[in-house]
Amino acid sequence: MKRIVLSALLLCGVLTVGAKVKLPSLISDDMILQQQSEVKLWGDASPKAEVRVTPSWNGQTVTCRADKSGQWMLKLATPAAGYTPYEITFDDGTAEKAVVSNVLIGEVWMASGQSNMQMPLKGFPGCCIENGLDDAIAAADMQGVRMFTVPMRQSYTPQEECGGNWKTTQNFADVMEFSATAFYFATNLSRALRVPVGIVTCAYGGTRVESWLPRDILEGYADISTDSATISQITPDYERPMLTYNGMFRAVRHYTVKGIIWYQGCGNVGRHQTYAERLATMVKRWREEMALGDIPFYFAEIAPYDYGSGDTVKGARLREAQFKAQSLIPNSAMISTNNLVEPYERYNIHPRTKKPVGHRFSYLALNLTYGMKQVCCFGPQYKSWTAKGNEAWVAFDHLEMGICRNYDVQGFEVAGEDRVFYPADKVWLHWQTNEMVISSEKVAKPVAVRYCFRDFQPGTMIGGNELPTVPFRTDDW
Repeated sequence: MKRIVLSALLLCGVLTVGAKVKLPSLISDDMILQQQSEVKLWGDASPKAEVRVTPSWNGQTVTCRADKSGQWMLKLATPAAGYTPYEITFDDGTAEKAVVSNVLIGEVWMASGQSNMQMPLKGFPGCCIENGLDDAIAAADMQGVRMFTVPMRQSYTPQEECGGNWKTTQNFADVMEFSATAFYFATNLSRALRVPVGIVTCAYGGTRVESWLPRDILEGYADISTDSATISQITPDYERPMLTYNGMFRAVRHYTVKGIIWYQGCGNVGRHQTYAERLATMVKRWREEMALGDIPFYFAEIAPYDYGSGDTVKGARLREAQFKAQSLIPNSAMISTNNLVEPYERYNIHPRTKKPVGHRFSYLALNLTYGMKQVCCFGPQYKSWTAKGNEAWVAFDHLEMGICRNYDVQGFEVAGEDRVFYPADKVWLHWQTNEMVISSEKVAKPVAVRYCFRDFQPGTMIGGNELPTVPFRTDDW
């Protein structure tokens, strides 16, 4: 009997020695860590083992103890950003050490949403990215841009691991799979800040905002069921609530990022009444789970698109809800995409122009997050209007650089007491006050003004940095 017990103990010892610190996919070779912060690192080890983590940038070991199930987490102070590659060694004292190599220190952002954020540089079938191929080839020169793409996954239960790995720009085939919007955001940010930039892309085409919310919140919505049998009947499957939150966001919530960029909304067209509040709720929950405070949340207005439903302002109402969401979400801002489509893209939900989208996200970050106030990041936004005879005089906010196009301005409509909107046949800039003066021969007394408040109506009025005027309406009809 003693021999059997001894053998069993020896076997247990072998198994214990054979154990190794296990790291999540996010903590792997080629990763970028947020500079000058306390980044979270986590994983699995032997139960109750002391985990020792030693970064090569200072050689100082940080320790923590795994819980009874072997899970552990600690915080590691990072240095200033730079292009020196580092190693991080993980050891629980019972087996061979785990080493993560080629680690850079820089700025890290999460990029999330639906297909226009997911859309890679190679494009989608039937939808290309303007200059995507050439920019992917040229990416070899961007030594500091790296991306971790969370594999698309749905789950009825919250997941702690997602799979995947960090990619650099040195492999052309990898770069072609990068989110185009996130890539252009990262490259612009890296050039402007002169530091490496890492992106965690967590996007799933077609998803609604409810897809990115957890069960306990969704249970409070009368129009949403969290019953698995009911959810499984929802088609298309990408519109199912909760599943991408469980399958994707949960697995990356611990990674330390500077902020989030978000491009989503098409999946909620027709549900504009609840969108702003639910987006704000999502951001609040995400920030709570990431435990990084009110980190920046910058999001893109959905692009012009003809939804073909007979309701020609269905998409416009969703854009209006997006604009409203800024007032509900602390430390948030929206970029407009109104002028980033071509006429032939009327029925293309994936416009080819993604570089300006990524760049506009970077303008918000450079100005609002990194303090470069000389970077103009907002286009004109409606402020107020007044009727003067048969003219509507419209005032705007964010005119730091003025109105930069005052000829052939398209997109304005005006309505009289009959509530019928007519395209403005005369639009001119009163340069002394920076007001746009709008009129139509068919409207004797204006009672309301709209600008690009339709599903598909690109406008031409721009402000500083060629940023477009945000679509708006003065009525509530």
